[in-house]
Amino acid sequence: MSKNIFNGKVITVNIDSVALPNGVTVDLEVVRHPGAAAVVPLKPDGTVMLVRQFRHAAGGFIYEIPAGKLYPGEDPQACASRELEEEIGYRAGTLELLSSVFTAPGFTDEVIHIYRATDLTKGHQHLDKDEVLDVVELSLQEAVAMIRSGAIRDAKTMVGLLSIYVEGIGREGA
Repeated sequence: MSKNIFNGKVITVNIDSVALPNGVTVDLEVVRHPGAAAVVPLKPDGTVMLVRQFRHAAGGFIYEIPAGKLYPGEDPQACASRELEEEIGYRAGTLELLSSVFTAPGFTDEVIHIYRATDLTKGHQHLDKDEVLDVVELSLQEAVAMIRSGAIRDAKTMVGLLSIYVEGIGREGA
């Protein structure tokens, strides 16, 4: 049984009565989210493009890969393509799925689909009114160093960047 307690423009919050595998029944608060897509824009020279974006919930500006919420029925790859151009002003010739991850499975059903974008061409940036960001270009190695130092703390960004980095190490070691 599920009881809706909040409907917002991004999330819905329910209290679900759940019979657990051990036979115990509990009430769980569940944040329902339509999902999202994110993209690591990768230039041929190994440069990645991030956004330094203001996030109120995180207490200020953080480094992220471009990302956005899925529209109802939207294909995640189409969302990734849309967000790439909206946020940094580039289009991808190739989008390749790196991973689909739960963001916080203890309380939400949100899944984010993370893509690598290559064969980039200049398009037109067009930010939403609530997007305050700067585009930052740096080498993949610099981005990984920022993860190690704690300058990049966003999980989707870490997954995307590290997926590409580890893949590169695998190729070098092969």
